Parts: sequence; C-alpha cells; structure tokens
Amino acid sequence: MPVILTQCGPMIAGMGLAVTVGNPCIGYDEEGEEHYRRQFAGLAAALAAEGHAWTPPDGAPPTGLARPYVGSFPYSCLHYLRRAYALHVEGQPVTPVVDGDLKDADGFVDDAASMLDSHLLCHSDCEGFYVPVPIADPVFLDEGPGGGMVGSSHGLLDELRRVAPRISVRLDEDGSLSDAEADRLGAEGDPFETEQMVWLTLHEACRVSIASGHPIVFH
Repeated sequence: MPVILTQCGPMIAGMGLAVTVGNPCIGYDEEGEEHYRRQFAGLAAALAAEGHAWTPPDGAPPTGLARPYVGSFPYSCLHYLRRAYALHVEGQPVTPVVDGDLKDADGFVDDAASMLDSHLLCHSDCEGFYVPVPIADPVFLDEGPGGGMVGSSHGLLDELRRVAPRISVRLDEDGSLSDAEADRLGAEGDPFETEQMVWLTLHEACRVSIASGHPIVFH
C-alpha cells in the first residue's frame, strides 16, 4: 500500500498521523508486529464482550486493493476534515479553512462530537482502531490492549460519503468513487485540497478494511 508524504501545514519531524490497514509492523519489526497482534487480540475480546464479533485476520491485506493515497500527514490535517463534517451535520455552510484557522468552527465541532455518534469525530487523533464491523455508533472500551475509542470502518465510510459533496468530492450515483475522481483529489490550489487529501486516505483505508477484514490503525 503506497505511503506518500505530503505537507499541508507546519510539520515537526516525527509528529504526524500515519494510517495503515492491518499490522503496521508486519514483515520488518518482529517486536512491533507482536505488539499489534496483542492489541488486535485484546480489541477482538473487548468487542465480543460488547456483542460485536470480529476475528483479526493473519498476515497483511492483499496488495492492489487501494488506489494511491497519502498515508501520513500532520495531525492538524485530520481536523480540516472533521471541521467540514461538523459544519455539515450542524447545518452550517462548509467553507474552506482560511489561513490555517480551525478555531472558527470549534463550537460546531464540539456540539457534533458531543452526540457521541460520529465515527470520524469520536476517535483519537493519534492512535486507535476502526474495525470492519457495521456498528452504529463508536464504541468506548475500557483502557487496555485494543481499548479506548473504537470506530467502525463501515460507519466511517458512510460519514465520508455524507460529507463528500461539501468538499467538492464527486461520487457516482451509487456512492462509489471513480478512479478519475480519486486521481483528481487533493490537487494543489483546490480550496479543499487538505480535506480531500485526508478524505481519500480514510476512504481507501475503509475500502481495504471492509474488503479484507483487517482493522484501520491510527499510529
């Protein structure tokens, strides 16, 4: 799965969000690989206790499921998309961010997140999982291996489709994303280039997660 670094604002080396489907350390870091196996096992057990069945697959997702996307970006980029989604669900016009000022929509983001029903909003900025299980609302698990705020890959994909038109993402009538539109997204100079870049990253991660059974990992 391609990992293409981008710059959408000031970035301190090492301070960024990476988005991976499956075990991020598989094939090159045995200790890290085992760490995530324990995380996935704990996550599966905690979800089962909540009535959600999921078994983490072995190995890595098949190659070629995702189109190229940006796999790592500054944490602030995620908040561009969250801002757009919150404005939309709160019935406000979705406008581009001006001069990197995300605070103009803080009240709407807080109001939308307080409903505890958004897989995009109710999730850690820097760690945690989305599982390929159709869960209506995010799950709040006790701390421990795999614990914390856990989202659904299906639920996240639904929210991405919901906000797509507001950030100039053109989906087909059935809600799918064409190859041509995927290639167009995030073009420099587009008023929503950052939102589109993050949108595509999460969209493709959801597609691979749902198709393969592997979780999306924020790390």
